Amino acid sequence: MPAVTADPSVGVCFGLILDQHDLGSFMTCNGLSLEIEIEQREEGGNNLFVHQLPGRIKYQNITLTRPVNADSAKVRSWLASMNGQIHRSTAEITAMTADGKRVASWGLIGVIPVKWQGPSFNAESPSVATETLEFAHHGFVR
Repeated sequence: MPAVTADPSVGVCFGLILDQHDLGSFMTCNGLSLEIEIEQREEGGNNLFVHQLPGRIKYQNITLTRPVNADSAKVRSWLASMNGQIHRSTAEITAMTADGKRVASWGLIGVIPVKWQGPSFNAESPSVATETLEFAHHGFVR
């Protein structure tokens, strides 16, 4: 595991490991968040406030994107290894500087793939071919 750096996370990339499968580095990572549903209850005779009761925790799907590269084969191989059987796994997303120093990491449980999107090609629009991997999870671990 790379050493942790105190440098600000400028110009980071994100490494993804799913159940010991290193799927390579991604350029963007969206969805590292949680939301707690709040239920409001009014108490008879109490006009000072409304009770705010915590409810379920909702975790947003995480989406990772990168240009198509040699690591793209790792994702295709991992998806093909499922043979149509989806099982929950654990994952670790690591934010790294350009030279590979670890800035931060997030462990996830109950990870299942939601969507993989390969590149779109258009000869009239010369842009970088990208791939996107989206997955759902049941929460963060230490």
